[in-house]
This record gives sequence, C-alpha cells and structure tokens, in this order.
Amino acid sequence: MRVALDAQLTVGTATGIGEYVRGLAAALRGRGTDVVELRDEGLDPWRFDRRILWDQLLLPRRARSSGAGLLHCTAGTMPLDAGMPIVVTVHDLAWHEAQAHAPAYARYYFGAFSLRRYRRAARIVVDSNFSRERLLRLLDAEAARVQVVYPGVAADFCNLERTTGDRRTILAVGTVERRKNLAVLIRALPSLPGARLLALGPHTPYAQECAELAQRLGVSDRVEMPGYVSRADLLARYRSCAVVAVPSLYEGFGYAAAQALCAGAPCVVSDRSSLPEIARDEARIVSADDEAAWIAALAAALGGENDQRAASVRAGAIARFAWEASAAQMEALYALVDR
Repeated sequence: MRVALDAQLTVGTATGIGEYVRGLAAALRGRGTDVVELRDEGLDPWRFDRRILWDQLLLPRRARSSGAGLLHCTAGTMPLDAGMPIVVTVHDLAWHEAQAHAPAYARYYFGAFSLRRYRRAARIVVDSNFSRERLLRLLDAEAARVQVVYPGVAADFCNLERTTGDRRTILAVGTVERRKNLAVLIRALPSLPGARLLALGPHTPYAQECAELAQRLGVSDRVEMPGYVSRADLLARYRSCAVVAVPSLYEGFGYAAAQALCAGAPCVVSDRSSLPEIARDEARIVSADDEAAWIAALAAALGGENDQRAASVRAGAIARFAWEASAAQMEALYALVDR
C-alpha cells in the first residue's frame, strides 16, 4: 500500500513537526514502505489562511491523485474528507490546555474543530502516554484506536561528538512561546555569574516579554534569541553547550529533551506534562516554577556535574528514540487500517 504523508510543515522554518515528518518519511522508506510526501513549497504553512487552504482543500486533493490508499496527517489537523482512510498524529493537546492567549479563531480550528475530525480517523497516533491520556479524556473514542508511537531522533544528533561543554551556555530549543517558560531561566541568570541563555527558535510576542524581563534584571547581555538557525548551527550548539534546559509548562513530547539525551548533552527538564516520561531518570527533573531549584540544577550542570551521567545514558536514549523502531510501529498501524 502506498502511504501519502502530509509534509507541509517541512516547508520553510520547519520546527518539531517538520523534524518528525522528515525522520518518519526516511525511516519508512528505509523499511521499504511506499511513501509519497505531499507539500506545496510556495505555500507558507505558518500563515493561518494558507494552513486552512492546505488542510482542507489542497491536501485531500493531492492525496487522492497520489495513488495512495491511506493518508497520514502528521501535523495534528485533518481534512473533512480525503476519500481514503486517515491516520492522524496528535502531537499534543496544547490548543485545549495551554494556548488560552492565542486568537480565538486559531484556538477553535486547532482545538474544537480538529477534535471533532479525530473521531473520523481510522487510527490516532500520539507522541507520549501523557498525550494519550489527555486525548482520551477529551475524545469519546475507543482506547484501542489511540496508539503511542515515540518519534525518533535523527542520526546527526545520535552521532554527534560532544565537547566537554563550554561551562557557560544554557541552551533552550523551540519556538519562543509562553508555554516554553523561558522566563524562569532568565530569572535564574542573576544567580549564575558568567552563564548565558541561548534560545534557538522562531519568535512569538512572548520573545519581547522575555527581552524586557532580561532588561529589567540587568542580564540582557547574557540572553540571546537569534531566532531560527541552520541545522549545522543547531548541531554545533548541542555539541558545545553546558546544558540543555527544557523548562516548559506543556509538551506533548519534548523533542529538545530527547535530542539532548541522544546527543549526550546534560539536560534539565521541568516536571510538567510529558517531560518526566521522556526524561525518565536520564536527566534532572525540577519543578517548572521553582526558581531556586532551577538555579541549583543549572549551577550543577554548568559546573560539569552532569556530564558523566549524560554520557552513560546516551546509548539507552538512542535505542529508545530510534526511528527504525518508530517506523516499524507505524507500519504495523498502517497494516491494521488496510485490513
């Protein structure tokens, strides 16, 4: 069976979902699955009107003309009708639980509207047990239709040759938005002399709030938010940083944490949502809003106390987040739909 994969979020400044689609497509092909990636390079997926156009008109039309027997909607949204069975990946329930500040039209489309569409999916994939539990609370669906498949981590992270760390860089990766909770890291900086925060990812209005907070605390010169960076630059930062910090209030999976573990970088994550599940005992877990705990955890990491631990858990993390295993689970799920 040919599988059509919604790859529109690989266009432009691809973030976590783009990483997911690229990795899944390559791993499926590596196992011999016939995959066709559907995208429109001229359509900006980050403009809301273009996203609607893609999801509801262009995607189903291209899926039908692709010769596929199944459409995998990889970005948490799906069309009203595709003319074929649909598998949908729901990465998180943030639009229901953590995006109250977003415009009402976006909350409706990515929230209530999409939730109703999930009831028509042949199968639903989630990135974590946390997300599965949250989805089943919201959705009247058979539990057997909702399956956890951990995303994989790309080989370039798994093969990264770490330095000893620069003993000063706190790396945060992902869209700079409110639920990423970067403010707790900025508030920690006055107590961490010489440390700097490097936040890599596209900006939202929250980035300006973070910049203003840094200014008030007198640490503006130690907070860098350069926006979206190249793959090579991202890998270089994982290679040399002292610690990867994931203080998020809400994550459906937590790619930055999984990538850090597979790269052998020391990692500190918050105790919220899926992060304890992803980090397990392989990274330090602290309360998301406990500033003193963050200062202590980051100070230890900056001093090199977590380096040996990060190196020792790396092989296990690479096995846990292998794309080969993820693709095998997805193939089995596709086969269930095809029966």
